[in-house]
Amino acid sequence: MRTTTFTRTRIVSLVVLAAIFVVLALLPTFYHGYWITEITDILRYAVLTVGWVIFSGPTGYMSLATAAFFGLGFYIAAVFNGPLPFVLVIIISGAIAFIVAMLVGALTLRLRGVYFAIFTFALVLLVNSVVLEVERLVTGTRGRFVEQESTNVAYWAMLIVFAFTLVCAVAIRRSRYGLALQSIGEYEEAAAHSGINVVRTKVLIFATSAFFMGMAGAIIATRRSYIDPGIAFNMNTSFLPVLMAMFGGMGNLVGPVVGAAVFTYLGDYLLSHIPDLFMLIFGVVLILAILFMPNGIIGLAQQAWRKIRGGGGKQLESEPEGGRRAPAGR
Repeated sequence: MRTTTFTRTRIVSLVVLAAIFVVLALLPTFYHGYWITEITDILRYAVLTVGWVIFSGPTGYMSLATAAFFGLGFYIAAVFNGPLPFVLVIIISGAIAFIVAMLVGALTLRLRGVYFAIFTFALVLLVNSVVLEVERLVTGTRGRFVEQESTNVAYWAMLIVFAFTLVCAVAIRRSRYGLALQSIGEYEEAAAHSGINVVRTKVLIFATSAFFMGMAGAIIATRRSYIDPGIAFNMNTSFLPVLMAMFGGMGNLVGPVVGAAVFTYLGDYLLSHIPDLFMLIFGVVLILAILFMPNGIIGLAQQAWRKIRGGGGKQLESEPEGGRRAPAGR
């Protein structure tokens, strides 16, 4: 276990973080408009990205199952929101995503590298097909209407889930599970020989990350009037958190949040102003980030700060908090 030292820098960081959350929490009380919806969307992707990094960052396992767990939350909200309180629907969505991830992880987390990535990609397609078939047989329709929540309610719910995700992510990284995940990512066989229950650890953290994704899906679903499997299980929801994590950097948890904020706003801006060049510009930005920012935006900023302070521009450690720059196939 790591020893927490409350240096002046850490205290200032905590105060600034608390101030940001207070401002975000009070924002809907004195502002109504576009930015409430935009920040809700940014928080959605921040939850998905941090949730993805919790498991895939230290282990190096490229999971593309985000859309499956997010989509499950979508459909659970569509079925239960209204008959059940919204808060309970969010918790149920996370719990069901957790259980599904436990079952899937127990079967698949013995796979590695590209095999694991392909299976998680196929999982999204499988869940999509199952839900579509159930809808066809049970309701005779392709999708269903959703009991909506107000913009402010969805915003506050997403902010709370985001804060909860961050707290849990920090706790996991600083726990024995975080150290175990780092060991698994470095050399899985050695981790197993050292006494770590590798499969159990991977399954538990994989399911924990799915819990946050399911809750985010339930909240976003209530901002729509109608959903279908194509909307709920959109593969972009699996790929974007990976790109956001790489763009922001995975050395600490600030990177994924920054990456989510920049990519979400950039995507919305491009889609509304130059939709025909949306994917081209997105791709160019990502390639440039990979080539010239191997540690993401945060890593680049830290490197620049070290040069300013006379650090000589030394190469940054890519894993200051036990995370990795990007998952690597084995």
